[in-house]
Amino acid sequence: MAVSAPPVFSADDFGLSVGVNEGVELAHTQGVLTQASLMVAAPAAADAVRRARALPGLKVGLHLVLVDGDSLLGHAKLPHITGPDGRFGQNQAALGVKYFFSGAARRELRAEIRAQFKAFAATGLKLHHADAHKHMHLHPTVAAMMIAVGREFGLTRIRVPAEPPWVMKACGARVGFGDYALYYWSRLLRFQARGLKSTAHVFGLKWSGHMTAGRMRGLMQNLPEGSAEIYFHPASYRDAQLQLLMPDYEHEAELAALLALKKSQ
Repeated sequence: MAVSAPPVFSADDFGLSVGVNEGVELAHTQGVLTQASLMVAAPAAADAVRRARALPGLKVGLHLVLVDGDSLLGHAKLPHITGPDGRFGQNQAALGVKYFFSGAARRELRAEIRAQFKAFAATGLKLHHADAHKHMHLHPTVAAMMIAVGREFGLTRIRVPAEPPWVMKACGARVGFGDYALYYWSRLLRFQARGLKSTAHVFGLKWSGHMTAGRMRGLMQNLPEGSAEIYFHPASYRDAQLQLLMPDYEHEAELAALLALKKSQ
C-alpha cells in the first residue's frame, strides 16, 4: 500500500519511571522515536524533563492522566474523582460515568486538567501535542475540557486513536466488534478536535505493550495511505512499579523494536 509520509514514532508514559525515561532517550538517540508524551505528576517527571531539555530534537507533549495514575492536585482538592492516596482509580468506566453525570466531578476534572497543562508549561518545554493515559480523551466530556483548556496553553495537535481494524487483521491480529466500535467512536473525538492537527491513523492500541520487532515488520508492510502515528511504551528496564502497573507489557522488547527500525532504514 502507498503511504503519503513516514509514520511518526512516539512514546507514552514519559516520566513514569527512570527506566521509561532511559528507554525514551535511547529510542530517540539510537532509534526512530521522534516524540514522547509526558506524565507531569508521575514519580520520575523531573528526570524526564531534564532529559528532554538535553534532547532538542525530541518533541514532547502532555500525557494527561485522569485514570489509573497520580493526580497533580491530590485528594483534598479532588475528593470525588481520586482515592485517599490522590490517585485516579483503575475503573475507567466508573470514572467515565462520574465525569459525565456529576457536576462536582466535572469541576474537579477541569481543575486537574488545567493544573496538568500549567505544570507542563512550567517545565519550559514547547507543547507539541496532547493525548491521554489509556485514551481517556475518547470520553466526550474529557475531550471537550482537554481541548478547551489546551487551546489556552497553545495546544495545536492531539492524538485521535483511530486504529483501522482491517489493517490489524492484515497483520495477523484477531479483531472483533469492539475494535470496529472503537475505531468509529474515535470520529467523535476527531469532530471535537476540528482545527487541531492529528494523524489519520494511530497504531498501538491492539498490541499495546507488545509492539515487538516482529509485529512492527508486518505493520510497516501494511500501513495504509495517509499520515500515521505508531506509539510505544519503551523502557530500558522494568522496575517494581512497571511490573506492578503493567505486569504483561514488554517494555524492553518495544525499545528493541524502535532500535531495530533505525537499523533497517
